Amino acid sequence: MNKSKWNEKNKKKNKLTSRALYNEQLIKELLGNSTELVSKQVNLEEEESVTVVFLYMNGLVSQKLVQEIILEILLIDIGEAVPILSNKKKSKEDLYHELSIIANELTEVETIIDSIINGKTVLFIDGKIAAFSIDTKGSNTDRGVEQNTTQQVVRGPKDSFTESISINVALIRKRIKDPSLWTEQMVIGTKTQTQVMIAYIHDVVNEDLIKEVRSRLKKIKVDAILESGNIEEFIQDQTYTPFPTVYNSERPDAIAAGILEGRIAIFIDGTPFVLLVPVLLINFLQTPEDYYQRSDIATLLRCLRMLAVVLSLLTPSIYIALTVFHQEMIPTRLLISLAAQREGVPFPALVEALIMEVTFELLREAGIRLPATVGSAISIVGALVLGQAAVDAGIVSAMMVIVVSITAISSFVFPSYNFAISLRMLRFGFMILAATFGFFGIFTGLLLLVMHLSSLRSFGVPYLSPFAPYNSSDQEDAIFRVPIWLRDNRPKLINQKNIRRERSWKVNHKK
Repeated sequence: MNKSKWNEKNKKKNKLTSRALYNEQLIKELLGNSTELVSKQVNLEEEESVTVVFLYMNGLVSQKLVQEIILEILLIDIGEAVPILSNKKKSKEDLYHELSIIANELTEVETIIDSIINGKTVLFIDGKIAAFSIDTKGSNTDRGVEQNTTQQVVRGPKDSFTESISINVALIRKRIKDPSLWTEQMVIGTKTQTQVMIAYIHDVVNEDLIKEVRSRLKKIKVDAILESGNIEEFIQDQTYTPFPTVYNSERPDAIAAGILEGRIAIFIDGTPFVLLVPVLLINFLQTPEDYYQRSDIATLLRCLRMLAVVLSLLTPSIYIALTVFHQEMIPTRLLISLAAQREGVPFPALVEALIMEVTFELLREAGIRLPATVGSAISIVGALVLGQAAVDAGIVSAMMVIVVSITAISSFVFPSYNFAISLRMLRFGFMILAATFGFFGIFTGLLLLVMHLSSLRSFGVPYLSPFAPYNSSDQEDAIFRVPIWLRDNRPKLINQKNIRRERSWKVNHKK
């Protein structure tokens, strides 16, 4: 709850008393007499009827915890349909003693309400101007750990993060069993009160990076945080760029690997996507599976992804430039074939390419939003029926269908969805440059793109490192991946505190 909205008048009016029933009514009124707010009343001590009231929000608590912890403390057996019971009495002093062990004592009304809406159970006892808060958080809506769906791998762990922040942090601690793995928690969003947690290895991470992450998160003043994308927009270094400067993943092994390199993970309650900072451009072309395969296989796959970047970004624009401005660069037989295909096409090459690219983007979005059973049918219809029909109708040439198909296949190679979207956006710009200036326009666009990438930073780290600025020690895990036992250092520009890795296996291997 936003404490700034609790003015002095309300603070004087909304005060706790020593009567549990009065406190119960006060909390109900402040929560608008919500129907999901459950209250139970229990009487203690036969000689002086002492009332105990406990409140919790239905759906946010674990009923099992309520029964096993709270009701066990009171030594009673409460049924769902019985609001007031008075069997198996216990003294008030004994109850205070037991609650002091497992509960937190609260004296402010706003903190009590915060506890209730965060899944805790609050107890009021006659004679006590305070409340006891017990953590009973749990929900039937929580999703268990399931298989990863967005970053598939052939070899590697199959588990993924869930919408529960506690489960997500536990998945990281399951992999990094080190006492120096520290976490810090904060609440962001005056209305949603979203829990946000950062995790890092204390003796590896750069202290300046921790301070910067804390500072950016604390500066966020907003009503609601519903997904990690909301946090990402606030903390990224530069807004007006098509390239992502914050990495997100639902794979615990990918986030754990980043933490071990000296990065900081940001967990947001309610989303399975965890953020990782800082991030480099090269990280979006790497997958966790690169470290589970042999180094030569991983290197080959990375080279294929580099080729896919060129094909996805420049294939349509190169085709347009060749057919419009530089026909002399095309072999004679191929040029005759292209001219014959385009003889009946009424549109110039740029319009032809835009029609096909826009159509494919529509089909891609339709396949994503529709149910899986229907999405595959849309892909088949779009790829086979529409493509062939467009060629037969003379709207586009057969070569343009091939060019767009190569571009589409290349765009599916990237492990990061955000990075693929960036190239899809830039592709249209390069097509316009190619139709206007030919290869000169393409080269100018590439020069501007490299200049833009060189200016980007991710939490102060150059986006193009380890290539610009060039760092020879970090080349062992850039495009080429050397064997793990030869990797001596953590990334230099990301980690400047504890560069050396432990390599005891390498020593034994040499012997």
